[in-house]
Amino acid sequence: MPLLAAVPCLLIAGIAFAHGISGDDQAFLIRSIGPNIGPYIYLGAKHMVTGYDHLLFLAGVIFFLYRLKDVAIYVTLFAVGHSVTLLLGVLGGLHVNAYIVDAVIGLSVVYKAFENLGGFRRLGFQPNMKAAVLFFGFFHGFGLATKLQDIAISQDGLVTNMISFNVGVEIGQFLALAVILIAFNAWRATGRFLHYAFATNVAIMSAGFMLIGYQLTGYAVA
Repeated sequence: MPLLAAVPCLLIAGIAFAHGISGDDQAFLIRSIGPNIGPYIYLGAKHMVTGYDHLLFLAGVIFFLYRLKDVAIYVTLFAVGHSVTLLLGVLGGLHVNAYIVDAVIGLSVVYKAFENLGGFRRLGFQPNMKAAVLFFGFFHGFGLATKLQDIAISQDGLVTNMISFNVGVEIGQFLALAVILIAFNAWRATGRFLHYAFATNVAIMSAGFMLIGYQLTGYAVA
């Protein structure tokens, strides 16, 4: 099944590039002085569509959501969460350990896949999904902030640029989400969606565990 087969590829790419900012982009950010709305919107969008840990979590969140209204609610909660901590981290100067934050982001992927597999029901309780998406959204925002904090970005125009970057993140999220929804709807139309749902979420959970392990290893050896 194509989606299931793509998950390991997403993981490999995610380990290499999740939250990363390329050398050329870093050079631009270092040289940039004053408001640069367009470039920062572009960089925010680029960061989101190549942030495979974000996309794995979003895929898990909308996996069993069939109504656009429900998708909009959960994606909005996620957007609010990561917008708050992205801006708080960069503009408010709140620093957190990047490895630990990214490990929690990996945990968010595991959490959502486990929920999709009915794991919490088997344990006899069901966490509030909306609260969980908002909660993990905060950590995804910190994950974005930590990589910007590692770069000596000019304070001149910082507020405008960070708001622009956040707008770009939302644009990138919308574009990525549209692609995921189209893929899910096409998959559901085949009648094989539920047949592969269990295996796909196991693969997503495995990807999350690998991301956790990768980040904790980095923390231990840093």
